[in-house]
Amino acid sequence: MQLTWLDSNSWLIEVAGETILLDPWLEGSLVFGNMPWLFKGEKTQSYHLPAQISLILLSQGLEDHAHPPTLKALDHAIPVVGSVNAAKVVTGLNYQQVTALKPEESFVLNNKVEIRAFAGSIVGPQAVENAYLITDLSTGYRLYYEPHGYHSPAIKSFAPVDVVLVPIVGLSVLGLAPILRGQQTSLELCQWLQPKTVLPTSAAAQITYEGIIAKIVKEDGSIDAFRQLLTKNQLTTEIITPKPGEKVNLPVYA
Repeated sequence: MQLTWLDSNSWLIEVAGETILLDPWLEGSLVFGNMPWLFKGEKTQSYHLPAQISLILLSQGLEDHAHPPTLKALDHAIPVVGSVNAAKVVTGLNYQQVTALKPEESFVLNNKVEIRAFAGSIVGPQAVENAYLITDLSTGYRLYYEPHGYHSPAIKSFAPVDVVLVPIVGLSVLGLAPILRGQQTSLELCQWLQPKTVLPTSAAAQITYEGIIAKIVKEDGSIDAFRQLLTKNQLTTEIITPKPGEKVNLPVYA
């Protein structure tokens, strides 16, 4: 399995000969609810995609996961799997093959890769978005992804998992209202799943933010602090921090 971080929540996953584009934000601004004065993000680096994308995988229907300008620009013939809310977004954009997954449901890509949904982030009173467990059916190699740090205990029955993509550094508004849950929930997840490798997601490298929210968001924790937490809790999980656009060949352990 190979991973390429495309900054923020966006990843290119190459597994079992298939190419999965996860939560892509590749062009245009990131704005919530057409309110750039509240929050606006701009990526300062562009990325080259393979000629063939097997699947677009969306964890949430919010703009930072189902990014409308990017989805409008991509080939609408590419199959899409997403949360119920994300499926509504791409259906509204006239994508041809859309599969909505509820937690505990699964989808198999070309008989090679299983994508199983779990309950993830809570974005409203009745709106639970998705986390995913991606399994290479030929090798059993497994990757778990949840971008906001909300992990269902149901994932515990699938331990061990080889690699996890989760936020390590938390974010909150004025230190009060969490946007991303990082250190403690990611530590708990590593205790559950005993992964060999963890890669931080939802971070920002080549991105500029502006607006009211960007000015009052605070970080909680650091990569080094999380590494110390792993050691303190006798976990041998390795942290890999790729640069945007850098392809990572995930280690295979005997």
